[in-house]
Amino acid sequence: MTPTSTEPQTRPSHAMDRRDLMKLTGAGVTALAVASLLPAPDAKAKTMTSDWDKVFPRNETVDHQKVTFTNRYGITLTGDLYRPKGGDGQRLAALAVSGPFGAVKEQSSGLYAQTMAARGFVALAFDPSFTGESGGEPRNVASPDINTEDFMAAVDFLGLHPSVDQERIGVIGICGWGGMALNAVAVDKRVKAVATSTMYDMSRVMSRGYNDSVTPEQRTQSLEQMSRQRWADAQTGAPAYGPPSLELTGGEPQFVVDYADYYRTPRGYHPRAVNSGNAWTQTNPLSFMNFPLLTYIAEISPRPILLIHGENAHSRYFSETAFAAAAEPKELLIVPGASHVDLYDRVDLIPFDRLTSFFEEHLS
Repeated sequence: MTPTSTEPQTRPSHAMDRRDLMKLTGAGVTALAVASLLPAPDAKAKTMTSDWDKVFPRNETVDHQKVTFTNRYGITLTGDLYRPKGGDGQRLAALAVSGPFGAVKEQSSGLYAQTMAARGFVALAFDPSFTGESGGEPRNVASPDINTEDFMAAVDFLGLHPSVDQERIGVIGICGWGGMALNAVAVDKRVKAVATSTMYDMSRVMSRGYNDSVTPEQRTQSLEQMSRQRWADAQTGAPAYGPPSLELTGGEPQFVVDYADYYRTPRGYHPRAVNSGNAWTQTNPLSFMNFPLLTYIAEISPRPILLIHGENAHSRYFSETAFAAAAEPKELLIVPGASHVDLYDRVDLIPFDRLTSFFEEHLS
């Protein structure tokens, strides 16, 4: 299937000023990439709250329930389960939703899940391991393996829930969890369809920098720094964290300003989100540096893939590359005029109608 859009396809220039690029891809910062941009230590796990503490309004046509489930590594994950009201006794199609990278379920993934529940699906938005209200120590660390498993554990939970038809489960991955979603679905044959929105391939951006601009020398220097940081962490018995995320000092690329406009303002701020002024561990990128997430994307076929990206997103090339590597059936939907962060919460731009028809067709 060819890429789709409501206007002609024109690939925008992703070039940026060399100095701006080096701020993000130079030695020591290269591997942290994306919205992490080195976030602040609050290493204790959070207590699960029953309050409505989302950054989006509650939809009264949808039932909401806090749930927990355990992944294959024994880590307890916390999620918000959204179900259409009046669906008792029915077994419905279901969706596991997570992302963006460094976000929590009270932000974008919860908005997607609640919206899809209002359209007739059971939807589970969850915090990945080591973040938000989910378990795992130390706090604020990511793993391409464990976080891929988190999606499969969400499928475990949904498939055993009495309101879910076990044979009608799909996945939505947003931003950095888009790559995790594709990796999970490639191996988890229970999932019948997968969609990503504003997708990042975290292993690619961490190991190669934006637009694959990192030199072998920069990569080696980053690995040298993180390798030696392990000795420091081992000596103190706890990981070191970076400075607070997304504290702008001026001169940042526009897409970094866009991130801050979401995570550091009332629009999307949440105290548990890594990107809302908290921090990843300094060695967080290590496991991504030689773990190419999308190696087996073609094995998702014959199950369908829908890749959604903004026309003006700096990250658009991730979805375009994934689309080229995927096997049919596949669709690349470019949203005219949209930036990367627009697809986090701009309900006038997020193509929920297409997401709904995609999953209605393939989870029928």
